[in-house]
Amino acid sequence: MQQTRSVEIGTGLFVLLGLAALFFLTTQTTGSASFSDDEAYSVTARFENVGSLTDRAPVAMSGVTIGRVTSVEFDPVRLDAEVTFEIDSRFDQIPEDSDASILTSGLLGSQYIGLQAGGSDIPLAEGSEIQFTQSAIVIENLISKYLFKNNSDSNSE
Repeated sequence: MQQTRSVEIGTGLFVLLGLAALFFLTTQTTGSASFSDDEAYSVTARFENVGSLTDRAPVAMSGVTIGRVTSVEFDPVRLDAEVTFEIDSRFDQIPEDSDASILTSGLLGSQYIGLQAGGSDIPLAEGSEIQFTQSAIVIENLISKYLFKNNSDSNSE
């Protein structure tokens, strides 16, 4: 009887520690302390395909979060997606000819915008539009191209 009681207490403590660890991870990964939009400037970029990019997605440069996506909208005239994002005003020397890519964190992780610096002496400013963009890579499209390519190769034999 005493042994089953200690097993129950051990199991309860194990579950309690698991919940505490889950709570800790949740608070650490969902915090937005790395970017405050108190003083930021707004920039836009146009993409053919944004994948699953959403509002509040990070904008990073060299792996450091420097901003957040504020809106993702479809332009019915140009038939592309217009993404507006804010960059913290501390990062006011980003060249205007920088390029923006939609990247994925990890293999199946969330998407974010990655900026790579250009060579211009003129920095991005409020209302700037990034001209050089690379759309999201859609894994489903890559898989279907690979499958159909292999299927057509086997049919030609």
